Amino acid sequence: MVGKSATHSYGRSQMEAPRGSAYQAVVTRSFREGRSSFTSGIIVGVMRTKSSISAMLSGFFVCCILFSRVLAQSPPPTSGHAVVLRAARLLDIESGKIITPGEVLVQGERIAEVGSAVKPPAGAEVIDLGDRTLLPGLIDAHVHLFLHPGAEDLQTIQESVPQRTISAALSARDDLMAGFTAERDMGTEGVGSADTAVRNAIDQGSIPGPRLRISGNAVDILGGHEDAVRYNPEQRIFSNATYANSAAELVAVIRQQLKEGADFIKIYETGPDSLREGHFSTPYQYTETELRTAVREAGRTGKRVAVHATGEPGTLYAAQAGVVSIDHAFQLSDETMRLMQEKQIFAVPTFTIIEYFADHAASPAQAERERQMLEFHVEEFHKQIAAGVPMAVGSDVGPFPHGTQAREFVLMVKYGMSPLAALQAGLLNGAKLLGWQDRIGALKPGYWADVIAVPGDPLSDISVLQRVSFVMKGGVIYRK
Repeated sequence: MVGKSATHSYGRSQMEAPRGSAYQAVVTRSFREGRSSFTSGIIVGVMRTKSSISAMLSGFFVCCILFSRVLAQSPPPTSGHAVVLRAARLLDIESGKIITPGEVLVQGERIAEVGSAVKPPAGAEVIDLGDRTLLPGLIDAHVHLFLHPGAEDLQTIQESVPQRTISAALSARDDLMAGFTAERDMGTEGVGSADTAVRNAIDQGSIPGPRLRISGNAVDILGGHEDAVRYNPEQRIFSNATYANSAAELVAVIRQQLKEGADFIKIYETGPDSLREGHFSTPYQYTETELRTAVREAGRTGKRVAVHATGEPGTLYAAQAGVVSIDHAFQLSDETMRLMQEKQIFAVPTFTIIEYFADHAASPAQAERERQMLEFHVEEFHKQIAAGVPMAVGSDVGPFPHGTQAREFVLMVKYGMSPLAALQAGLLNGAKLLGWQDRIGALKPGYWADVIAVPGDPLSDISVLQRVSFVMKGGVIYRK
């Protein structure tokens, strides 16, 4: 999370099902009724015994299985099932060209052929999407499935782990239905390794959601960015992250996170942030040596480290240590940018969260501070683009409604990137950042069949990514 939001209560957006269909009626009714009953049930249930909580969770996942069967408009295809997706256009993300018309031949969970006219086997199903553009499923490299709009500090202490896990599963569904077929969950914000269960349930086909890379609980210092520093210390309010106050503690925490199922490690390297009279400052939390220790320990088992880092010198320490991404990246020195370009360390700007905080601030003064921070970030972003810093797309969705984060593409274009550059950052670089560069991010034979369709041409109007009308993940159609 880039920062703490003020105390507000905003409603979660509901993804719209195709209109005028039985699918819409069933899915809308099921999830509206399900969300209400589950939430009220959990609020009451947390006061009961552990066995009651276990029963509720079991019931939740059974119902999720039923809901996922409703959502999937076709059953998981067998290895012999072939589907041809046809549309007016297809985006070749690597060449940056639009192919007209476009077809994708899907066999099982993978893409078999791509072009203007594929050669399907006899009996293949043809789905004609009309005047739309086919492109790879979107990738969000910075999400928080366990957060929702409202006061972050309060929801992490008032809501039970079962309640937040249910909310995360519903958020994963919302993101998938918006076209995001792969995501990197950047910390559960106080729910430990609960994201392991969500990831596994998605992988097993029990609930709908994007492919996930997860970090478990993020790592922080005592009194750091995610610690409960504004509460009565006698109440002993827990941190939203896991403490590690030395190199040795970092090693121990990383080993525990990996044991509990983390795919990568997320570390808070800076915070809190200050911008006064044009001067940005943020204290670092770990030294370069400590971060090197973390990177080395994660790398011992083939894992990588991503950092929340908004400015110097923390961003420099992170680049020197060799992290995989510097998320938020408000301020990068010339040396930091040089190292990031040299080592291919990704910057993940997360503009959408700052815009949201400015638009939903508790006071005019706070709104002005958020706008000034956004303006500063945009100025620095221009320098980063000019310096050739590798970019990936991450929205920091969670504090703002899940399923709306395609706004990040729009803002990256608004603030200096071409539509093609933003799409390549989101898809090609996003795939690399998640470690799936040979399986997602492009429409190519052998890749997973993660395909979406949007109206119009995204190279001419990037905002069409906010109007996804078709979603396929792994050969299964979730929205049509």
